[in-house]
Amino acid sequence: MEIEVLVVPNCPHRQLAEERLGQAPDAAGLSATGFTTRVISDQAEAERSSVTGSPTILIDGRDPFAEPGAVPSPACRMYGTHSGPAGAPDIGQLRQALDEAGDGT
Repeated sequence: MEIEVLVVPNCPHRQLAEERLGQAPDAAGLSATGFTTRVISDQAEAERSSVTGSPTILIDGRDPFAEPGAVPSPACRMYGTHSGPAGAPDIGQLRQALDEAGDGT
């Protein structure tokens, strides 16, 4: 499983996303799963990478949190979590996305 975090330079939510991604694989029983982080510097690169805000989390090249109709943009992204809007999905949401990706669903 390949996990990638796409962020814009100086993204205020990068650390939160990386911390949660560091915890979620263990919660999903995937302790050997790591991730990489890639900086997206402009609109053209956001379009090529299908970044709909920073941070964008890709699991095997797919954004499990994609919003229908969202356009590529090197802007900040907010996620709806169980605790309200946040700069990254919560651990439960990440665990579910990893479980679904592992099941091939």
